[in-house]
Amino acid sequence: MTGRLKALAGSSVVHVLFAFLAMGSWAVFANRAYPMPRPLISGLVQGVLSGCLTLFLKSVVEALSRRFSGFTTLWAPPLIACLGSAAILMTIHALSGTPEILKTIAVPLLVSSSYAAIYNYSISGGRRPRMTGEGHDG
Repeated sequence: MTGRLKALAGSSVVHVLFAFLAMGSWAVFANRAYPMPRPLISGLVQGVLSGCLTLFLKSVVEALSRRFSGFTTLWAPPLIACLGSAAILMTIHALSGTPEILKTIAVPLLVSSSYAAIYNYSISGGRRPRMTGEGHDG
């Protein structure tokens, strides 16, 4: 049974479906004060966006982390990923007519930005790069 559980936990499809359901549900909740079908449309839009962002965030952080060096490697990739995610979420929600855009994207953006920062930290070796002149016996 643990083999099946591990396979499910590592499945991209499971991750995307979880993101769709969790963040889509959040968007329905965030827009619940508006008449139907507005909350459902917002939930569907956020669910699809969260699923797509979940699928691509890891590879974006990896690609960006290879483009920077030094201390910048620790903060630039997650910041760029966060800003890109925010721009995509705000634009598509505005185009789809989501009433409460900021409430709708707050939780998904927090989750994806946290993931980007933690993942970037883990692939950077989890330590601050050495600065010039450090580490020599003097």
